[in-house]
Amino acid sequence: MTVKSIEDISLTGKRVFLRVDLNVPLAKSENGAPRVSDDARIQAALPTIRHCVENGARLVVGSHLGRPKGKVKKELSLEPVGAHLAELLGQEVRLTDEPVGDGARKVVADLREGQVALLENLRFDPGEEGNDEGFARELASYADVYINDAFGTAHRAHASTAGMVPFVAESGVGFVMLKEIEFLSRLLDDVERPYLAVLGGAKVSDKIEVLQSLLERVDSIIIGGAMANTFLEAQGKKLGKSLVESEKLMVARSFLREADKRGVTVRLPIDLVCATGLDSETGTAASVDEVPADQMALDVGPETARGFADEIARARTIFWNGPMGVFEKAPFAAGTLAVAAAVADNKRALSVVGGGDSAAAVAQAGVADKVSHVSTGGGASLEYIQGVALPGIKALSDQ
Repeated sequence: MTVKSIEDISLTGKRVFLRVDLNVPLAKSENGAPRVSDDARIQAALPTIRHCVENGARLVVGSHLGRPKGKVKKELSLEPVGAHLAELLGQEVRLTDEPVGDGARKVVADLREGQVALLENLRFDPGEEGNDEGFARELASYADVYINDAFGTAHRAHASTAGMVPFVAESGVGFVMLKEIEFLSRLLDDVERPYLAVLGGAKVSDKIEVLQSLLERVDSIIIGGAMANTFLEAQGKKLGKSLVESEKLMVARSFLREADKRGVTVRLPIDLVCATGLDSETGTAASVDEVPADQMALDVGPETARGFADEIARARTIFWNGPMGVFEKAPFAAGTLAVAAAVADNKRALSVVGGGDSAAAVAQAGVADKVSHVSTGGGASLEYIQGVALPGIKALSDQ
């Protein structure tokens, strides 16, 4: 799919609707007011925002925050996000009191070249997630140019990500989307081999489609996290109180047979870090054949981590999505951090980390700048590497 870059579009004096991902975590400041606690997504959007401002656009920024489900929820207002963005830009950001309506329309109409307005949380209106044509047309009425830079929502056919595009004269993508398309497309091309996929997370049901798709592309697959428990139990292991999707055991067996038929190596844990629960202060490594009946697997074990690191070191193309354990808990973080370090250490490989927890892991390990690309979208990156046409990109390529 061919899309136009923001650099190929004249912005001066034009009203530009910029869809970005400002869905950031909030915390309470000392005075009890909400504040942005992690501005990574705002920082990612800054180059595109600054490009618009410096080129004299009358900029209308749109984003969602949280899951208000079509209702106005004060705690999910973009007000603290707008204040933080204004601080970073060093100029006023005018927040509308609603996503669409007379108030929002007046704020947009009053914009001058280089000025910025931020629409209130788009998901306060049910028309956003419902991709309602009326809502999409109203958003489009704010703009001469539409730019999508929100890769994390590109797999959603919402009004602001896809629905409004046909009603705007000119459209394209910002710098975040350009980089995502560039790196993720390389995983679909004729890659340097061995090509390794590292998949983790909780559920087979969340990732079986991408696993099956990867069988057609990769040479080997590492499976960790609670998802690995289901595969191990499918092989006859007893996993104590570990999270296992019993209804997916046949799916897991079928996948392993298909991988064997295709000559794709599937590496599962050989030892696990076990404990009685998530709040345990320590865990104990046990062979996958000796998991205590009263305990659960919460991370891959040290032998597994070393084996996974060796496999990663041999690869020349790496895609990683999903943690190896409950890495947000210190006793169960070692496996995920070991994978992060191994991916970063392999300087000869094209390495793409697929958003979400994996992105948090490379940041926690301090190696985010040592991998080729850290995606801003977990679900979107998974669908992209399956070859799925993402609605937020397809809408632009259809123009």
